[in-house]
Formats: sequence, C-alpha cells, structure tokens
Amino acid sequence: MINVVEWVKNRIIDDEIERYTDNGRDFINDDYIESLINNANNKKPDPKKIRDILNKSLAIQTLSLEDVAELIKVSDPDLIEEMKEVAHKIKLKVYDNRIVTFAPLYMGNLCVNNCLYCGFRDDNSIIKRRVLNIKEIEDEVKVLAGEIGHKRLIVVYGEHPSTDVNYIAKSLETIYNVKVKVRNGWGQIRRVNVNAAPMQIKELEVLRDIGIGTFQVFQETYHKKTYSYVHPSNTIKGNYLWRLYSMHRALEAGIDDVGIGALFGLYDWRFEVISLVAHAIELEKKFGIGPHTVSFPRLEPAANTPFIQETRYRVSDDDFKKIILILRLAIPYTGMILTAREPKELRNELVDYGITQMDASTKIGIGAYSDRLTYQELEKQQFEIGDTRTLDELIRDLAKKGYITSFCTAGYRCGRTGSSIMDLLRSGKEGVFCKLNAVITFREWLLDFASKETEEIGLEIINKELREIEKRMPDIYPKVIEYYKRIENGERDLYF
Repeated sequence: MINVVEWVKNRIIDDEIERYTDNGRDFINDDYIESLINNANNKKPDPKKIRDILNKSLAIQTLSLEDVAELIKVSDPDLIEEMKEVAHKIKLKVYDNRIVTFAPLYMGNLCVNNCLYCGFRDDNSIIKRRVLNIKEIEDEVKVLAGEIGHKRLIVVYGEHPSTDVNYIAKSLETIYNVKVKVRNGWGQIRRVNVNAAPMQIKELEVLRDIGIGTFQVFQETYHKKTYSYVHPSNTIKGNYLWRLYSMHRALEAGIDDVGIGALFGLYDWRFEVISLVAHAIELEKKFGIGPHTVSFPRLEPAANTPFIQETRYRVSDDDFKKIILILRLAIPYTGMILTAREPKELRNELVDYGITQMDASTKIGIGAYSDRLTYQELEKQQFEIGDTRTLDELIRDLAKKGYITSFCTAGYRCGRTGSSIMDLLRSGKEGVFCKLNAVITFREWLLDFASKETEEIGLEIINKELREIEKRMPDIYPKVIEYYKRIENGERDLYF
C-alpha cells in the first residue's frame, strides 16, 4: 500500500533547485516587473519605438522585458493592427500556414495538492476520483487514434503516488503500442507530450529514454505572494522554486522540448506575460534554447470551486487577445497553444494572431473518450471546456480560413528538436519541412477519417499547397508527389 505522506516528504530535492539559482536568487524579480507595469501605466508609447520593437520580432529575436512592457502600453487601434500584422507574418515565416492538432488525455484525478482554483484539489469531496488502468488507457487511445484520427496527445497527470513516474512510463509505452485499423490504413499516436507535476532529474531521465515529446509544467502564477496564497505551504506545490525550475531539470535530464505557461486570472495578466518572457530568456541564457511551446489558459468554472468566481483578476476577451499578441511578438520562435477552454468563436478569431496548436474533440473527464460522453460531467473534470467541436469540424473551419492541419510528428524522430529545431525555427527553415510534411500527413488524415465535406475543402487547400511547393521548391516537388501517391495507395507515416 502506498504511503502518501512518505511519498510527499521525499519529493523535493533542494540541490535540484539551488544549483540553478544565481547566488540564491531566482530569475523572477517581482519588484522590477511591477515597476515595468507601473511605468507602462504612466506613459503613452512612442510609435517609432514600437515599430523598432516589431522589427526585432520579425527578425525572430526574443524581446527584452522592457520591450514587452512597451507593447503592453499600446492601446491605439492603428498600432494594435500593426502588431497583428507582424504577428501573422511571424507565424507564416516560422511555421507557415499550418496548425497542429492534438487531444488532451487525463490519466487520473487523484492529487495531493490543494490549489484553491482547481477542481481536482485534494479536499474537493464531490470529485469522483479515478486513475486509468492499462486496459482503460488502451480503450481511450483506440477512440482517439482509431475513430477520431488524432496523432498527437497531451497526457495529463495529477501529483500523486498512484500516477508517479513508473505509472507515467507504463502509460506512455501503452499509448505508443496501440495500433488500430481504420478506413484506409491504421490509426496510431505518434507523439505524446506530457503535462505533469515537477519531477526529479532521475525521473525525467526515465521519460527521456521512453521518448516523450514536449514536457510541460505551468507555473500557474509567477507572482510570489499570489502563488503562496493559492498553493498551501503544506503541499508540494506550495514550493514556488521547485516548480519554477522544473524546466531546468528537464533540460538537464536531456528532454529536448519543454513547454511553459501561466494560468491567467490568478494575478495581473501583465505581470504573467512579462514573467513568461523572463522564463524564456532564462532558459535561453542557461541552456541555449527557449520553450518549445507557451500556453496561456484562462481560469474556467470548476465543480465546487468558488475561488474562480471570486478572483479580482479575471481576464477579459480584449485583454486575452492582447496577451496572445504580445507573446507571439515577444517569443517569436515558440509554438503557441490555444486550448478548447476558449469558445469556438474566439478561437476562430485568435488563430490569426499566430497560434500554432489547437485541440479538438476534447474530453477531459477521466475515461470520457471510451465512455462516449456527449456532455460534460464537472464532478469528473478539472474545469469546464468552451469549444466542443470535433476534430473534423475544427479542421473544416481552419481550412475555410486558409490553414492546413498538420499531423506531422517527424521532427522529434529526425532529431529536429531542442537546439536543432530552435535554429531552424529562427531561420524559417523549419517551415519548409513543415509544409512538405503537412501536405503528406493531411492527405493521410483526409483519406482515413474525414467527412465528405471536410475532404472536399481539405483537398482544395492541399492543391494550393502543392502549387506553392512546385513554385518555391521545384527540386523536391517530384519527391513530394511520389510520397503523396504512395499515401493514396495505402502507405502510411511517410515524412521528410
């Protein structure tokens, strides 16, 4: 039987915090960030200075904290429009016109923490607790890969000994091994990203050896006083620095791609935006690479969680748009994830701000995919989702806006990860690989999973992309056509 108390007591290793600090100081300077915000309140931005900053962004340079504070000042509609235009150009330069899709898979809702804003907190007695066993994981993946057509997952684990690193390792192996016959080929998950609690280096090495995609840990709030308030000190999560240096440990352990994020609504959004950029700068400084992805979820309703209604820092839609715009400009190389927490209409608009990843057919109840629920059960979920579109519907809506959905997972299998992909992203070369693989993998998905309506509009996008490849990359075009025909003849998982 698991001794939860003992497990909790041994989680935090002080040396795996202290080795990364600068003479005992962390990289989030609350006073300095607050001074930048106060300065942003007091002065109107100089349009020339803003345009100079936008030129840095377009050159795929990470902005300074001072630059970010200048962008926060902007309220003039014409300048905002210029920022949007540059953000869209950055997206096309770095990632082309593709969107990567994924699904979240929640593996369990047991947790030793007591975060005030979370439906899964330990003292929330109305939550129905459950951890998926191996058979249940297989059943979930059969629906995700065999019926919906997902190729990527983000698997989510609570902080609890029942979902420790050994469980995570076994569950990842299980997911990768599921292969399902579909319409014209087979369905299989090809990349699994992990959203989990902070881990020790030796545990992260286990995940590295299995072959995970991106490792995500969100700081929730970077503001120390707020962090302390919402995360009780007698819990693991109450240790701000243990969480803050999660990505340092992951990179030291050899995990190439890491993802950071903040939960917007816990504190002033401006503080969180500047802090996210500070986090990216810190990782670049210490490891030579920044975050592979940045996430910016907003607080959403959760069962028996009154804190969410009581927060003074709720983020409006207008401020949320500005958050995404500034982050796209400030960390121009990074992937940006817009989740189904947000409603359909808002996601359709924000995709033009430089978003690169979106989830669809999303269910976040434990076992909800194989249970085939058509409604949300808040007593089994961490929060309530806002966009319930199927993957087919999302792909169709994206195609109508001129975006191709990419199911490419070639990068991490070809070594285009870590510092390698950072160089390719900054130079715009990664977008070339992405365009080729997007066409091939999108055709595969259309053949195996698409409705007739989605296939028709999807083929229009593909034909447009093929014409562009022929014009821009004539030498490789014959090989693309060869792969394309092989996919149509039943081969699968081809990539450049």
